[in-house]
Amino acid sequence: MTKVLVQCDFDGTITNDDTSFALLDTFAQGDWQKLLRQYKEHKISVGEFNSNAFAMVKASKHTLLEFLKKEGKAQIRPGFRDFVSYCARKNFRLVITSNGLDFYIRAILEYLKLDHIEVHAAQNTFHSSGIHVQYVGLNGKLLNEGLKEAFIKSFLAEGYNVIYIGNGDSDIPAAKYATHLFAIGDLLDYCKQNHLECKPFKTFNDIMEQLDSM
Repeated sequence: MTKVLVQCDFDGTITNDDTSFALLDTFAQGDWQKLLRQYKEHKISVGEFNSNAFAMVKASKHTLLEFLKKEGKAQIRPGFRDFVSYCARKNFRLVITSNGLDFYIRAILEYLKLDHIEVHAAQNTFHSSGIHVQYVGLNGKLLNEGLKEAFIKSFLAEGYNVIYIGNGDSDIPAAKYATHLFAIGDLLDYCKQNHLECKPFKTFNDIMEQLDSM
């Protein structure tokens, strides 16, 4: 029997917008946008971007989470709850792999009562000098980039067919290995420009409908 795994991005995919950008906009004490431009121009890795940008954030974990809750900055894309149940019924292993920070991803999932979902994201610790961010691969070694790609290669090596769901530039390397790809945003634009087969979506209901018709 074929094993199926759903590897899903978080920010801008499960959430409507990028949670980390909302936090940096409000709390970063420095020009984090300059770092973002350098990342988008491929001058620095995603690991370098997040490490340096979140080092500018001196606020406490409690302050950041209260901000997200109060300001409604982590709105979930329609259909995600149903999609989690759908994966359970289909016996699909659902895994979130994200370049975002572990602390807010897990807090949002806990708030939604979906904290049983497997998550692999940037590990972080809070200090008065700023948030320390690092990426750790399956082998326990630190990664500066390629977290999502490393995980999909591992899942494929375990014999899974991988359904990949994503929205951004950082999803592109992993998306190329997917058995089936669902894309939105910058990832969808890349797929169209580079003739990478994918299925567009707006909600997780769209994904379920397309999976049922495959």
